[in-house]
Amino acid sequence: MTHCMKLVPWAFAAVASGTKTVEMRLFDEKRAKIKAGDTVEFENTETAEKITRKVVGLTRFADFASLYAHYPKAALGYSPSAAADPADMAAFYPAEEIRRCGVLAIELSPH
Repeated sequence: MTHCMKLVPWAFAAVASGTKTVEMRLFDEKRAKIKAGDTVEFENTETAEKITRKVVGLTRFADFASLYAHYPKAALGYSPSAAADPADMAAFYPAEEIRRCGVLAIELSPH
């Protein structure tokens, strides 16, 4: 099955280069349908460029802090000099939704 997701340009570039191998999403009804072996089609929110990656693993967490503690920051799309902060995800998901649904780490093939 193929799932479609939009990514901001910096995250799209990191997935495209193979450095970002974990996509972080709310574990909502839509993401509950994702299975290992599925494909994700990512679309750049600015250019509409698309890439696909295979889902190689899935891990649920109660919150983004737990997810961030589990993976190296490079796998989450952060550069070596950047601070990896779970609060960054507040720009995408309200705290109430995170508490209600939990979050999902979607592990991707690098190419």
